[in-house]
Amino acid sequence: MGILRTAIIGAAVYAGVKYITKKDPITGQSIVDELLDRAPEWADKAKGYTEDLKSRVSNAAEDLAK
Repeated sequence: MGILRTAIIGAAVYAGVKYITKKDPITGQSIVDELLDRAPEWADKAKGYTEDLKSRVSNAAEDLAK
């Protein structure tokens, strides 16, 4: 039973990797390529959210200190 389960999981992982690395015939990019292209944008957005959160926390700390 363990060997069968391992084989099924391995086949699922193989199919998943094959799917996300397959090139799209229209754009010529895979899902992984698109994710790598968009990652810097997401990092910049995350930095903005981090700064916003830091300012909110500092404002809340100042309000509690009063």
